[in-house]
Amino acid sequence: MKGAAAMLACAVVVVIGVAACGDAPTPSVGQSAPVRPAVSPAPGDHTLYLNWQGVERTYEVHAPASYRPQAAVPLVIALHGRPSSAAQLRRTTGLDAVADREGFLIAYPNGIDGRWNALGCCGETDDVGFLRAVVDHLVKTWGADPRRTYATGFSDGARMSYELAVKASETFSAIAPVSGGFDRGPALNDIGYKPTAPVSVVAFTGNDDRIANQIYHGISRWHRNVGCTASEPVWVDKAQTVNRTVARCADGSEVVDYVINKMSHAWPAPSDHPAAIDAGAVMWEFFARHSR
Repeated sequence: MKGAAAMLACAVVVVIGVAACGDAPTPSVGQSAPVRPAVSPAPGDHTLYLNWQGVERTYEVHAPASYRPQAAVPLVIALHGRPSSAAQLRRTTGLDAVADREGFLIAYPNGIDGRWNALGCCGETDDVGFLRAVVDHLVKTWGADPRRTYATGFSDGARMSYELAVKASETFSAIAPVSGGFDRGPALNDIGYKPTAPVSVVAFTGNDDRIANQIYHGISRWHRNVGCTASEPVWVDKAQTVNRTVARCADGSEVVDYVINKMSHAWPAPSDHPAAIDAGAVMWEFFARHSR
């Protein structure tokens, strides 16, 4: 905790931003950090800027119409794949609509050069520190509830969510990795690589994903490291296209794993895949059951 506080003390929040209709610029190493005009937190779409380790980082924030800065509100951090951007993840997931319906704040950070440094790949940027700083700013300035803070991500963003669960377990109550696994770096061999506080997990995998086996093995590693016992898989629909496995873990956390048949490397949404569940709606139901 002291280390996390020290890192946050090094982060200088430069501003909050302007209404964002298009893609915010993706930050690159060596990019300078200009001074930006600040605006007050409010419902709608905003681009926020943060000077982290000498680089201007950006993240998009969507606040529902019901949002009021003085009321504690749940927060979801949504992480794009590689190479990609916050704007692209927003377009493909439908998470803004879930936030509008359920009344939570959602932030979409941009990785350096469209990627994240997670589980031994890629780059040397302290993305865990950056994302901690994002949460800290939204808690202090936007009224995000530190007891109800969550992370999700697609592909490499999913791996980043696992990294947050391990290295920032004091910050995140639950994560929802989509089409990405606990399958690189220390996760492969170090049984001690696990959260120091309970972090529950709901995962989504397409059975036809090219990396499906890696994702399955990663979930098994998470079970091993955290001490989880899984029940038998059950079908959640009559057509037997989606199955669910529930595991209870030694630290009191829960792991729920959804496998979607005939889906490849994708974000499950009925509009894109008729047999799929709506990952955004399912993960929010899961998040709502897990708080500090």
